[in-house]
Amino acid sequence: MNRTTHWQCGGVRFDLAAKPLVMGIVNVTPDSFSDGGQFFDPTRAVEQALQLAAEGADVLDVGGESTRPGATPVSEAEELARVIPVIRGLAKQTEVALSIDTMKAGVAQAAMDAGAVIVNDVSGFRDPAMIRIVSRFGAGAVVMHMPGLPTTMNDNPQYGDIVRDVVDYLRQQTEAMLQAGVACDAIAVDPGIGFGKFTQHSLTLLAHLDAFGELGYPLCLGVSRKGFLGRITGREPAERMPASLAVACRAVVEGTARILRVHDVGPTVDMVMMMTAIAAARSGEPR
Repeated sequence: MNRTTHWQCGGVRFDLAAKPLVMGIVNVTPDSFSDGGQFFDPTRAVEQALQLAAEGADVLDVGGESTRPGATPVSEAEELARVIPVIRGLAKQTEVALSIDTMKAGVAQAAMDAGAVIVNDVSGFRDPAMIRIVSRFGAGAVVMHMPGLPTTMNDNPQYGDIVRDVVDYLRQQTEAMLQAGVACDAIAVDPGIGFGKFTQHSLTLLAHLDAFGELGYPLCLGVSRKGFLGRITGREPAERMPASLAVACRAVVEGTARILRVHDVGPTVDMVMMMTAIAAARSGEPR
């Protein structure tokens, strides 16, 4: 399959050939591993999202349920109360594309109605209702690999060939989406680094991101501040930006990841600009 060179998300069409996209993370949760609930208040969440937009985010990914290992699930009503005011507020104040990070079809539906154009489902669209929502709205979709649920995903995950297992899972899920009417150019895939994967699993996936090219979809990479970075560097979440940037930079140089999901938008945007400029100079294109 040929690689998709664009990503169609509702009425927004992203040119992935020009440069990788930067997706800014907006956690509207009290228990996020990365920011400790700094933006749980909807007003603070909107302010933070607008700051990320000002720093150059191409997408704002709003989530109301922590998916850290062992996280306590929240009800649909609670998740709606957290994220919908934020999405509505952002839809009125920015032109940046909005994404909803959720595993619940009811939340995805309400988010689409409120102005979101992308569904980022860490459970990989196992729920057919989620697929129907994406199809009906013509929304973009990020299909991620995660064994089990956040409460159980790190309970001794087992793989044969980690790269092949994850590629095959994503192929299975995306084929189901195509059969249900989701457009090919609406789909992006995410290997789920750190989700049900020990440190060596994550490193192996990162060393073989090129394998995901056979699927033909844009690759979304989310490694920002994750636990495996801390286990390697000894750094706390707030101190992991250099390690996060190192991984993202390698993926940009390799040309494997076209969507970078990050907390530190400004530095990531600067990195993407520099890598893009150097690549253009190497190919002889004027800047």
